[in-house]
Amino acid sequence: MTDKTAGVDLPDRRGRTGLDRTGRDLTGNPRVKVRDVRLLSSHWYVERTTTFDFQHADGTWSTQERETHDRGNGATVLLYDTDRETVLLTRQFRYPVYVNGHPDGMLVETPGGLLDEEDEHPEAAVRREVVEETGHTIGEIQHVFDIYMSPGSVTERVSFYAAPYGPSTRTHEGGGLEEEGEDIELVELPFRRALEMIRSGEIADAKTIMLLQWAALDGPFGAGRDGASRDGA
Repeated sequence: MTDKTAGVDLPDRRGRTGLDRTGRDLTGNPRVKVRDVRLLSSHWYVERTTTFDFQHADGTWSTQERETHDRGNGATVLLYDTDRETVLLTRQFRYPVYVNGHPDGMLVETPGGLLDEEDEHPEAAVRREVVEETGHTIGEIQHVFDIYMSPGSVTERVSFYAAPYGPSTRTHEGGGLEEEGEDIELVELPFRRALEMIRSGEIADAKTIMLLQWAALDGPFGAGRDGASRDGA
């Protein structure tokens, strides 16, 4: 009798099967031919080893192997108030940064999170996350860009947004979901102070830095507009 594997033949804890098929049908790059996909883990996120043939620029082929970490895609948003020249960020404990040298693991970030399902639209996800984390129900929202955050091993693509906030958009308590172990505090900062915190290292989260610098260059506090960022990031 052949042993069956959760995530392959049997549903894993999230009800998924066939996770070893991902990538086998890729045809977009004729220089890449996927030979084998092996599922390493599907506890919550998915770890795979993929073996593929790759054609180099000189025409020769080599067989290569890569591990990928699939945690799904995500979305994040910069909340800004141009009248008061402030941004609304969050602070929460992040064990991965704590174990990798961050003094206390309390990271200052833009709100956001993972898409609940593969077919969930990033804008819907980020609106939900903003309510859960900050208690604000945002209206107008701007799509900024979509970024692969760590393309060497992580498949995640993050959709970046920006939206105005203010006293009138506060509709819920915020603070995150207790059942998910979240304990999120709000950090409202003058925009200039947020830029200073990038320079000082107090803000060390990539997505947050990217959105703050976008806001200073092309966004709500950009050159030629009323705002605090004309001094640059």
